[in-house]
Amino acid sequence: MSTVPIWALVIALSILILCSAFFAMAETALMAANKYRLRHLAKRAHRGAITTLWLLERTDKLLSVILIANTLINAMATALVIAIAILHFGPEETVLVIATAVVAFLLIVFAEVSPKVIGATYPEKIALASSVVLKPLMTALQPVVWFVNLFVTTVLKLLRIKSGGNADEHRVSPDELRSIVMEGGNFIPQKHKSILLNLFDLETISVEDIMTPRAQIEALNLAVPVDEIKHQLTTCYHNKLLVYEGEINQIVGVLHVRKAVALLNEEEELTVEHFRELLSEPYFIPQETGVFTQLQYFQENKERLGIIVDEYGEVQGLVTLEDIIEEMIGEFTTSVPGAARSESFGWDANGECLLEGSTPLRDINKRLGLDFPVDGPKTLNGLLLEELQEIPEAAISVKIGNCVIEVIQAQNQSIKVVKLTRPPGKRPA
Repeated sequence: MSTVPIWALVIALSILILCSAFFAMAETALMAANKYRLRHLAKRAHRGAITTLWLLERTDKLLSVILIANTLINAMATALVIAIAILHFGPEETVLVIATAVVAFLLIVFAEVSPKVIGATYPEKIALASSVVLKPLMTALQPVVWFVNLFVTTVLKLLRIKSGGNADEHRVSPDELRSIVMEGGNFIPQKHKSILLNLFDLETISVEDIMTPRAQIEALNLAVPVDEIKHQLTTCYHNKLLVYEGEINQIVGVLHVRKAVALLNEEEELTVEHFRELLSEPYFIPQETGVFTQLQYFQENKERLGIIVDEYGEVQGLVTLEDIIEEMIGEFTTSVPGAARSESFGWDANGECLLEGSTPLRDINKRLGLDFPVDGPKTLNGLLLEELQEIPEAAISVKIGNCVIEVIQAQNQSIKVVKLTRPPGKRPA
């Protein structure tokens, strides 16, 4: 080695450090690469992505190749620096210590920390590029890897560790998938992100959470005179009406308003039987049915409107296909008078908000950024009655969580209007 020029030794050392840096950077990048993005590229026949996924499916062999190569290169670099030090400064103990410290510093800075930071910063780009080198290298070093893994397997068996792990542990749970969507940043438009998050919520809520309550249902009573039926048909706000006889729990069918209006133009005298002939069969839904499940039922049964009943068969409300769609993508239908859930509201300049007692708690939480419990009563009226244990006869205030709620008007066994005061520190919605 004494005949080798110093510049050649320095170049050789630089090459070894660069090779070590490559393997350290490739290891970090491959482990940090987004597998979902790689699979997306692989479906588009991206050769680098296909190769990278092939390598990641053989993690034990991949890591063996990288660590074997990295260890050998680092050992060669250490030996080379010590040889250079001995050649030019002698074999003294101080020289060896300084040479060891120098090579350790070079490897830590230029072959470990810096490359790994770069690999973690640009994982996909580096993983795709490095896979082109690592795959043939894995094939070339297969005998060495096999020999090393014999000992690795023995050690893992002694420690009772199963290599590869359980496949179920690598599946993404709904909560993890929600976190991925929320952390999507600029990659997912805000509206798309909102729709995806709403889809996750469909698994956790029931039709009772999004139904139109019984008190707000616009229905047709066949027990009233025909003239009243005609008047209601010409002034109704919906294209389908529930039809009952006598009282709301006696549902006899669903009437398509357009057909009924066409019937009004006929000259013959109309009777209740004429309207009864136009009725379609009612579709009943248990109140505990999940929203996502009901969406599937609507599709399978080719229905668009369902009547929600409790365990005693009492009508609690109704839900439509449009209600479920609005729950996913936001409101898009025209507001209907008296329908509290389609009205917009928010905090005013004084941090106050006037609401009807029938406003659903889920809507309040979404639009005002509050955290009222939704596992019990579904409306603000129900929450207050549960809290007060009575129907208030005069103005009264109650604090639920950090929000002050003042009852403004109570009438007919229910709370009609309330005023909410924004909690301290809560920004306007």
